[in-house]
Amino acid sequence: MPEMPPKPDVVLFEDFHKLDLRIAKIVEAIEHPNADRLFLLKIDLGSEQRQLCAGLRGHYTVEQLVGKNIVVVANLAPRKVRGELSQGMLLAAGTEDHSQVILLTTEADIAPGSSVS
Repeated sequence: MPEMPPKPDVVLFEDFHKLDLRIAKIVEAIEHPNADRLFLLKIDLGSEQRQLCAGLRGHYTVEQLVGKNIVVVANLAPRKVRGELSQGMLLAAGTEDHSQVILLTTEADIAPGSSVS
C-alpha cells in the first residue's frame, strides 16, 4: 500500500474565518524585474488598487491574466518579494513540482471587492 502524504495541520473554523477572501480584477500584469517566475499584478479590489507578486510566469501570459477575476486573501500582511511589495495573495492550484499551475478565477460578473465565503 502506498504511503500517504502527511496531513496538513488542522485549522479551526475561527482561524479560517479570519481570512478575508475577496474577488479582485487583474488590471495590469508585468514581468517582475528581479525574478524569472514572478509577475507583478495590479489588482482592483473595488475600493482600492494593490500590487501582488505572483509565481505565474511560464504558466500564463500577460494577455491571459489582464481582465481576469481572481480570488485573493485581502488581509494578508504586506511583504517584500524580491524587492517588490506584495499586498495580498492570490489563490491558485498546482502540482507538487509546479509543472502545472491553475489560477482560481470566476467568469461570473461580480464586482471587485465582493466577499468570498
